[in-house]
Amino acid sequence: MSRYQLMTKDQRDLVALVHQFLKKELDPYIAEYDEQGVCPMETVRRLMDLGFWAIDVPEQYGGAGLDVTTIMHVREAIAYHDAGFCNTFSAQTFGWKPVLLAGTEEQKMHYGRRLAEGAFWSMCITEPQSGSDAGNCKTRAVRDGEEYVITGSKCFVTNGGVADLYTVTASTDPSKGSRGISLFIIDRNAPGVHVGKHENKMGIRTSNTTDLALDEVRVPASNLIGAEGTGFKTIMKMLARTRPTGVAPAIGVAQRALDLAIDYSRTRLSFGQPIGNLEGIQFKLADMEMKLQCCQSQLAYAASLVDQGIYDTLVGSCTKCFVSEAVLDICLQAQQIYGGYGYSREYPLEKLVRDARIFSIYEGSSEIQRYIIGKTLVGKI
Repeated sequence: MSRYQLMTKDQRDLVALVHQFLKKELDPYIAEYDEQGVCPMETVRRLMDLGFWAIDVPEQYGGAGLDVTTIMHVREAIAYHDAGFCNTFSAQTFGWKPVLLAGTEEQKMHYGRRLAEGAFWSMCITEPQSGSDAGNCKTRAVRDGEEYVITGSKCFVTNGGVADLYTVTASTDPSKGSRGISLFIIDRNAPGVHVGKHENKMGIRTSNTTDLALDEVRVPASNLIGAEGTGFKTIMKMLARTRPTGVAPAIGVAQRALDLAIDYSRTRLSFGQPIGNLEGIQFKLADMEMKLQCCQSQLAYAASLVDQGIYDTLVGSCTKCFVSEAVLDICLQAQQIYGGYGYSREYPLEKLVRDARIFSIYEGSSEIQRYIIGKTLVGKI
């Protein structure tokens, strides 16, 4: 469980409610959902009904308007039970946030209320030919009177198969590279929108992930977010604001791994005693605790900056990279403590390792984060 000492009573109450609900409604069935690779949408909707949807939509647009630090705690708590399940909730942030940052007041009011009423939203950036190179966008948007005609394909779309709305990057001027990328809101029911295959992933298997094909999809010009050519800049602004909540689920995974390792070390007998009495195991647990506390502190610092309106790219990239890699190491060490049982699907550790692997890959890989950090430090030479 999260052990931040500075949580307010309201934050502690929200976290306690998440744990109470998911311990009963998700934990007993998660192995089955993971095996099948399905998202339990009924459980998602019941948690939504408790007030955990649209938590980052400002109150004037119909949401709860929670601050980043509170959202971070909530996401950690959900991911403690399952990171893939948490992704269903996190994905709507990435779809909605560009509207909040660059949309018109009419867009904010209309789509904020749709989200608050239970709409699912996806962000569609990655393409088969461009992963980390988001500026190499092949999807095209051509103006035709009061509409845009959009054609292209996206992959690894979180919530792709359940979304009602998609925020899509498309190039309105290919000659300008990333400065020619624009953002559009596309309704799932628009003619030409085709949801592709569900990804059979290594981890976060309860997160719905699909391809998305756009075949001459016509969208009103009013669905353009911001001005033409400002999409990439808006995405960068979004990431500067969402790093703390985006990587927060990793903390939940690591905390679960540490808790399981501690419990196992107390009950697993070897050489006539609990293995927790062995110095080698104690040292592993100590290293895991130190790394986890460092992750928690770094994440809390990053979230507090965003809550103060300070959007520091360097801090965001350092947080994303450090936490992602430290969490995977914590899970691997917990698996090592379990020994052979940690490799068996009859025990929960192997799933946590599989889930933890994604954090240093998606939403900007560790290599991209190191590039940003290094470039920021060195500057122009």
